[in-house]
Amino acid sequence: MNIDDWRPGKRAASFKYAFRGIGMLFSQPNACIHGVVTLGVVVAGFLFHIGVGEWCAVLICIGCVLMAEAFNTALEALADKVSPGFDPLIGRAKDLAAGAVLLMVMAAVAVGLIVFLPKVLDLF
Repeated sequence: MNIDDWRPGKRAASFKYAFRGIGMLFSQPNACIHGVVTLGVVVAGFLFHIGVGEWCAVLICIGCVLMAEAFNTALEALADKVSPGFDPLIGRAKDLAAGAVLLMVMAAVAVGLIVFLPKVLDLF
């Protein structure tokens, strides 16, 4: 690393690329589903007046699900470039990455149930 790596223009460019990546992520159907669910969860958080600790848990889960989806999407793009034809090892890598997203989603759903289910049951 040299001093030029710390120039403001270079740092600004890295943010530009990161935001471009986020835009690319939300062009994917599964990420759009995660985005709609995220919006619903945030609205529910405000409606149910969840506490600070609950917000922290919910926001960490949202970030982790989106991050897992981004890593999965990146791995799939790279795998498709490296091996456009069928390859069982590439298929295995893609399945593992998709499984990682699913595991994170299941954990997020569990946190959502812990946070929101008692509040929903209090309505009845």
